Amino acid sequence: MALVRGALALLMSIALTMELIHAAVYKVGDSAGWTTIGNIDYKKWSATKTFQVDDMILFEYNAQFHNVMRVTHAMYKACNTSAPLATYTTGNDSITIKTRGHHFFFCGVPGHCQAGQKVDINVLQSNEIAPTPSVSSSVLSPPVPSAKVPGPAPSYAVPLKSPFGSIGLAMAVLATFLINFA
Repeated sequence: MALVRGALALLMSIALTMELIHAAVYKVGDSAGWTTIGNIDYKKWSATKTFQVDDMILFEYNAQFHNVMRVTHAMYKACNTSAPLATYTTGNDSITIKTRGHHFFFCGVPGHCQAGQKVDINVLQSNEIAPTPSVSSSVLSPPVPSAKVPGPAPSYAVPLKSPFGSIGLAMAVLATFLINFA
């Protein structure tokens, strides 16, 4: 029985670990990093990402020439460096996003923000869909008339959800099996 309890503890630990490692790491500017060299379009860079709570944003840069300031929206728009919410200066700054919404960053070195070294990290609400680029109407197919086919009957089933995700659910079922049949 002690062996079964140990196996159960191990399975639950694995399930919790799997949930924690779902977060992504995004290097701002990808291979170019955080710089003014090369005309990096950080607005375009962030628009191609789908950020989630607990994702890590990594700023890699030469600390002799740059920094990272976390600022309000108004400060971001004006490139106002007077009262940042936080300032990072290591050259290898990792910031874990803990809330949904917009997170504004720019380089506080004079002229860098104005030159485009600024990024808006937008963490969407869980029910929002990331915007997709618009498609020219000439590329779209003409509409197809809908057929008169009845839709599916409504389902009153309660969805099965696990606080540990599908891997955790599978491990919990396996653990229950081991406890009952070992």
